[in-house]
Amino acid sequence: MRALMLYPEFPTTFWSFKHALRLAGKKSAFPPLGLLTVAALLPESWPTRLIDLNVEPLRARDLDWADCVFISGMIIQKASAREVVTRCKAAGVRMVVGGPLFNGDDPTFADVDHFVLGEAEITLPLFLADLTHGTPRRVYTDARHPELRDSPVPRWELAKLQRYASMCLQYSRGCPHNCDFCNVTALLGHRVRTKTTAQIMAELDALRANGWRGDVFFVDDNFIGNRHRLKTDLLPALIARRRAHKERTHFYTEASIELADDPELMRLMVAAGFNKVFIGIETPDAACLAECSKRQNENRDLVRDVWRIQRAGLQVQAGFIVGFDSDQASIFERQIDFIQRSGIVTAMVGLLQAPPGTRLYQRMKAQGRLLGDSTGDNADGTTNIVPLMGMERLQAGYREILGHIYHPKHYYERVMTFLRAYHLPEPGRDAPPTLADLVAFWRSLIRLGVMGTERLHFWKLLLWTGCRRPELLQVSMTLAICGYHYRKVAAVIRRPSPIPARMAAPDRL
Repeated sequence: MRALMLYPEFPTTFWSFKHALRLAGKKSAFPPLGLLTVAALLPESWPTRLIDLNVEPLRARDLDWADCVFISGMIIQKASAREVVTRCKAAGVRMVVGGPLFNGDDPTFADVDHFVLGEAEITLPLFLADLTHGTPRRVYTDARHPELRDSPVPRWELAKLQRYASMCLQYSRGCPHNCDFCNVTALLGHRVRTKTTAQIMAELDALRANGWRGDVFFVDDNFIGNRHRLKTDLLPALIARRRAHKERTHFYTEASIELADDPELMRLMVAAGFNKVFIGIETPDAACLAECSKRQNENRDLVRDVWRIQRAGLQVQAGFIVGFDSDQASIFERQIDFIQRSGIVTAMVGLLQAPPGTRLYQRMKAQGRLLGDSTGDNADGTTNIVPLMGMERLQAGYREILGHIYHPKHYYERVMTFLRAYHLPEPGRDAPPTLADLVAFWRSLIRLGVMGTERLHFWKLLLWTGCRRPELLQVSMTLAICGYHYRKVAAVIRRPSPIPARMAAPDRL
């Protein structure tokens, strides 16, 4: 069969980096790792193509070519996925869907032919076997979590790699923690399952063979879930590879705050090429941390932990939440103060949301406080629960946070706080700039340094960096470009608007 892999479009969000990508001449932050992995699980004899709507349009001739369309995505891609399903139905092409966006009884996707749910390494072979025998079912689901040693190398050759800012791969699935609002464990379980080091090396080799020399994001929800295996196996192998190939590729990932407790692990990660890590800080309030069972963050000096990680050579990006039942009126100012003091430049702040499958969702449903579905966007200024402090006060306080931390004055102050503390592990080891890099640099100078409202702060930052930390000029320029994107997104969220009708009163679910 001719298989067309279709990836719906993301709206402009905090993590889409669309405004920054325009300056960099890129179309999307990452390729669709899940679909490229699914493509590798299909029979080798099947001609296969990829259309990622984030980098290219879907044409009628693409659907005419396909015998079967595979669609995957996250909740935030729902609007685009609806349009894709409508087009596929009109074209009369068989549709197979999977991923966090879909479930087998969603009336929104009634026209879908087959739902292959759960982890594809288990459920996709069942569908393919039934399809071969002419007896495919509509819904395939399995609660088991497969080992990852048989997960294939994603089919990078299907993607137009030059259109992306970064590549991505996955080392582990599952998380040992039990945060009240997080659906990772509902989807992937508590037990941390890892690929072998040989698999990761094969994936990196495949990326290199397809011409990729840029950054790589390890998409693990908690990269340090199995610290022993990291320290004794994967990281030493990555260090040896980096030395043998004289690689300049940088890695980044997500981890829990316990990373700050392990100097050896941080040292090995930095030596392996990691330079950024996203951490769920959530809140500086002890009562809120206890409320959401974020036990790994309790009884800590979180600002000190952040400084420790950044001084080790890992830039900390972090997520923050307001809207907990335990939040007091002071929480908005406390969040602002924490973010500014910590020097966390990339601070994603969102209202508390309750995704399906979480304990928070069940509790809000039992209390009659559930306002329908989550949007899947952690930083769009919406919530699907009734907050105890009142919706208007919560949204006003949220806009207050965004207005402060992404105001040029405070944002650039935070960049300088970070640069003062940050230790650059390998000065002079960055890859030489390409023509595309130089074009992006001049675009950014014009947009930020000439046309931008932040131009005074921009030139002050570059001058300070050039005099005090010249080895960090590229880092400071990158953060300035990202700040441009964050401000554009925050400006949309901060526009005063009436509370949507679906937020006025709880659904009686």
